[in-house]
Amino acid sequence: MAIAKQDGKIVSVGKGTVVTPKGFKADGVHAGLRYTKKDLGVILCEVPASCAAVYTQSHFQAAPLKVTQQSIAVEQKLQAVVVNSACANACTGQQGLKDAYEMRELCAQQFGIAPHHVAVASTGVIGELLPMEKIRTGIKKLQPGDSLDHAEAFQTAILTTDTVMKKACYQTTIDGKTVTIAGAAKGSGMIHPNMATMLAFITTDANISSPLLQETLRSITDVSFNQITVDGDTSTNDMVIVMASGLAGNKELTPDHPDWKNFYEALKKTCEDLAKQISKDGEGATKLIEVRVNGAKTDNDAKKIAKQIVGSNLVKTAVYGADANWGRIIGAIGYADAMVNPDNVDIAIGPIVMLKGSEPQPFSEEEAIAYLQNDVIVIEVDLHLGSGKGVAWGCDLTYDYVKINASYRT
Repeated sequence: MAIAKQDGKIVSVGKGTVVTPKGFKADGVHAGLRYTKKDLGVILCEVPASCAAVYTQSHFQAAPLKVTQQSIAVEQKLQAVVVNSACANACTGQQGLKDAYEMRELCAQQFGIAPHHVAVASTGVIGELLPMEKIRTGIKKLQPGDSLDHAEAFQTAILTTDTVMKKACYQTTIDGKTVTIAGAAKGSGMIHPNMATMLAFITTDANISSPLLQETLRSITDVSFNQITVDGDTSTNDMVIVMASGLAGNKELTPDHPDWKNFYEALKKTCEDLAKQISKDGEGATKLIEVRVNGAKTDNDAKKIAKQIVGSNLVKTAVYGADANWGRIIGAIGYADAMVNPDNVDIAIGPIVMLKGSEPQPFSEEEAIAYLQNDVIVIEVDLHLGSGKGVAWGCDLTYDYVKINASYRT
């Protein structure tokens, strides 16, 4: 039985997965792209679903992204997303594009749906062609179901250097109906999304149009997935896809709907939850870092500064070494592209205030070191310039990050 945790009008479903919303099934199999682990997965909807997607802004968008964009452009509906790990199918020229289209066609044939209702995603090594014989065989082995095992098979199939599966599920009430939003994601390294190797797949049974879902996803991405960083690198394959089956039975959502805020907040919580899990599982990471900036001139300034701090290698290494060197935080704030009054800034690491009105404050090094041993480190900054606020998430930088990435292909 799913475990639920109440948070106002939003309920966290502890054992919920991408198949918890009505109308969705999933599966993952070992197609042989990796030695032993599952490496090919699918999410399938009973009906053509409203959809939305955001993509990496890298100049080198991978072939699967181009195919997915073409699919959605036809009628703004999706019924399946097929995903492989181990090979990104990026920077692979015309053959890579041809292979991505073949993946789409194979999935459509397997499940008897229109090819333009299929999205394609890939993750793994850049510059290598997909082993299409293995892909063809693997897609035929996919048998989607709505059990926990099926969901976990999918969640496992999309991972690369991740050490844990990443999932989230929330429920809310709209028009007296229970509406569920759930997601699965992968991401551990090459994480510095700028969407206007991170993948996230979100399912919901809410009744909402594709244009509004697209607008909503873009807005929420700016304060969730775009506010995380592991290593400052943006992948060629970053993508977030949302599919909405509409099977919950609520009236079509609009911003004027009395329960609109419930849906928006539930989707935002799902995205933030996945984003934080990605940050926490950064390659070699031991700690999640959360930076909260208040008092900025604008929300955009606050978001920029928060991400600048959490992305600073000097801040990340200080957190790893439990060194309460707040000067590194000041350094990161100092070169952020945002308005700052250098004469009035507050900084606290956890409960320990280290700078007040830009004046250093006495603090216990022992207490600071003890706090920095925690798994989650919160850094708070107040700029005293306005009401702008923003949050960003990242992780510490460890020796293991270098080890993992020095041998990624071997």
